[in-house]
Amino acid sequence: MFDWSFAGVASSDGLMRTARCRMDADMRAARTFGGAIGLAATAALLASVGTAWAQARKAPYYASIGAGEARMRTGPGRNYPVEWLYLRAGLPVKVIETYPSWRKIEDPDGTTGWMQANLLTDTRTAMVRGAEIRVLRAEPQAGAKVAWRVEPKVIGRITRCENGWCRFDVRGRAGYIEIAHLWGVDPSEVVE
Repeated sequence: MFDWSFAGVASSDGLMRTARCRMDADMRAARTFGGAIGLAATAALLASVGTAWAQARKAPYYASIGAGEARMRTGPGRNYPVEWLYLRAGLPVKVIETYPSWRKIEDPDGTTGWMQANLLTDTRTAMVRGAEIRVLRAEPQAGAKVAWRVEPKVIGRITRCENGWCRFDVRGRAGYIEIAHLWGVDPSEVVE
């Protein structure tokens, strides 16, 4: 069982977090030679699966932040300073450039920087843009029944985007919204 504790450290490039892991008796037993190989193999497999998808795509494309904490850096490496700390998993981002295990991204506010590829996921999300409350409709047409209303900056999962509409799901409350009201999908893009 892991026991994570965090300590905040202030630096010239913003708030950084360091993590410490305290090991219990079960974890000490797993540190045997065989256990270490098994843990290393599992970690390598998980890392390769997470980055394999991200490396297979050609920029530009949309993705979303998959981690609860993700750092945007000034360059493609951990030695570059952190500009932003994102605390919102599911936030849509646009990948605009790739570098082996790093992606240059643009967030919904237009901020650009570099993020590790394994912090991104192929789950398509979008953010409601504008300053007005938008309508989610039961069918992908302007005269369809109103299913829900969504506020600006609400994030939801998108599926079935075509002909100017996307199915937009916010924690089980779904409907169709015009693509023009979303950030995270191109106007003529088809999402299945």
